[in-house]
Amino acid sequence: QVQLVESGGGLVQAGGSLRLSCTASGGTFSRYAMGWFRQARGKEREFVAAVSWSDAYTYYADFVKGRFTISRDIAKNTVYLQMSSLRPEDTAVYVCAVMIAAATSRLQIPQAYDYWGQGTQVTVSS
Repeated sequence: QVQLVESGGGLVQAGGSLRLSCTASGGTFSRYAMGWFRQARGKEREFVAAVSWSDAYTYYADFVKGRFTISRDIAKNTVYLQMSSLRPEDTAVYVCAVMIAAATSRLQIPQAYDYWGQGTQVTVSS
């Protein structure tokens, strides 16, 4: 059973930066993909970014391109989301997820992911 633990959320002023971490355990990660999603209050969950474990292929939502960077540390089974130039509209609970059989064409689809973390709150003040 794969377990995911996120950390790194918090309160930051607009224009600031945060780095989220998500550490996975309980699985073999050679063919996984890991993604970050977010859900703001009263809104649906939306895709943010994803990375393929084997070749570090990355994919981003348009609204974070140039501001957020996803990366992974294979030795630590950890995926990171470096967020810069944060805006109030980035305020949300950020959740990481694992797709067991990575498919680059489906990285942005929540239903393609098999395991989810509990989430970490990110609040950006204006």
